Amino acid sequence: MAKTRLESGSTLDGFIIGDLVHRGGMAHLWQVSRPGDATQMLMKIPVLHEGEDPAAIVSFEMEQMIMPRLKGPHVPRHIANGDFATQPYIVMERLDGETLLPQLDALPLPAETVARLGAKIADALAALHAQGVVHLDLKPSNIMFRPNGDAVLIDFGLAHHRDLPDLMQEEFRLPYGTAPYMAPEQVMGVRNDYRSDLFALGCLMYFFATGTRPFGDPQKLKGLKQRLWQDPVPPRKLQPDIPPWFQEIVLRCLEVRAGRRHPSAAQLAHDLRNPDQVTLTARAGKLTQDGFFAVLKRKGEPPSSLIDKPQADEAELSDAPIVAVALNLDDLTPELSDKLRRTASRILERSPQARLACLNVQKLNRIAMDSSLDEEGNNKHVQRLVGLKDWAQGLKLEQGRITFHVLEAIDPAETILDYARQNNVDHILMGARENSTMRKILGSVSGKVAAEAPCSVTVVRNRQLTEE
Repeated sequence: MAKTRLESGSTLDGFIIGDLVHRGGMAHLWQVSRPGDATQMLMKIPVLHEGEDPAAIVSFEMEQMIMPRLKGPHVPRHIANGDFATQPYIVMERLDGETLLPQLDALPLPAETVARLGAKIADALAALHAQGVVHLDLKPSNIMFRPNGDAVLIDFGLAHHRDLPDLMQEEFRLPYGTAPYMAPEQVMGVRNDYRSDLFALGCLMYFFATGTRPFGDPQKLKGLKQRLWQDPVPPRKLQPDIPPWFQEIVLRCLEVRAGRRHPSAAQLAHDLRNPDQVTLTARAGKLTQDGFFAVLKRKGEPPSSLIDKPQADEAELSDAPIVAVALNLDDLTPELSDKLRRTASRILERSPQARLACLNVQKLNRIAMDSSLDEEGNNKHVQRLVGLKDWAQGLKLEQGRITFHVLEAIDPAETILDYARQNNVDHILMGARENSTMRKILGSVSGKVAAEAPCSVTVVRNRQLTEE
């Protein structure tokens, strides 16, 4: 990847770089323009410095995949993407105004004001869900408003799209999100339930109406899991002037079981706009948290028993096979590369609906500290990602049928096997290392994968093709 120096007045792919608008931990935002286009635009560029979390790169890939598919007033209009081979970026329309973040200084707000905000945000969620997307990172800094009052959702790096591969789920075991707003099922690794966004909106409304976060801000998984059995202090206990209907709505959003929340964002918006029509239950009158024994009973149940299955419409799964091709980019000869590509093509031809996952394992040292940059200052993770995409160009597969994964681990074979197990891979394709003394001493990666894989394995050699 060529190193691009960005500064005001420079040009990138026809876009003229303006002022640096925001310097974040994972990405920077630049104001940009281009000749003949009066659109106000922002360019989002990921941070790719030494020591960066690989999840930041994968998250940016996800956003590049999802944003071009989104339409409507509740999302920023997508304009362009930049390739990782040169300079990754996303150009989108620049929205006037600020996010909800500055309003935190004025909390708590009247419940009626929060309800109006919540209804507009629920409208935006309903539009997003109708396009097959769960946001999964709803929070004040990711919500803006257009001059006409429409809520706009931004930052789709952690989102799930029902028609696209979920790279975050495939490559990382820990849940990703913003701790105060994560739904219980999201904490447990479920990423395809639209009702997770309703839980997040409930957290936001609770916070805005009371000035207190319902579940605090835990920084460890153990703390996040407490929301599976520990209910929040009822809002009316903290702010007695909160009306019962508002507490009813908020506590319904915060139910541990997704099936007990509103069935859709549209119905939530309707309740927020029609408080006189909200059916009040025991939730509306609560002034104390559940008792010790009720909490103890829930805590004693397996966490999986507290998590409802995702709604059927959002849990559509493809029965097409998943084929994983593992490429050793450090030792890939042109001959072996071509054979792997031709073999992959034959497998995909037999299964027109198959999905191809291209894997590379960046081997880590067991003792010494590893640098994320090469000798020229380029990010190793990105370089390998570009290498995988270069290899796959000849396959000419449409987006959605192919994904790319750079995995970091000490044991490449075990990492490939773990990926296959976790992602229900049906077929692994990989190249065999040439005969060498080191191979005889340590054994081959392909041999271990073929021996232990939970699926069929095709090992391609320079002179022959074997299925093991």
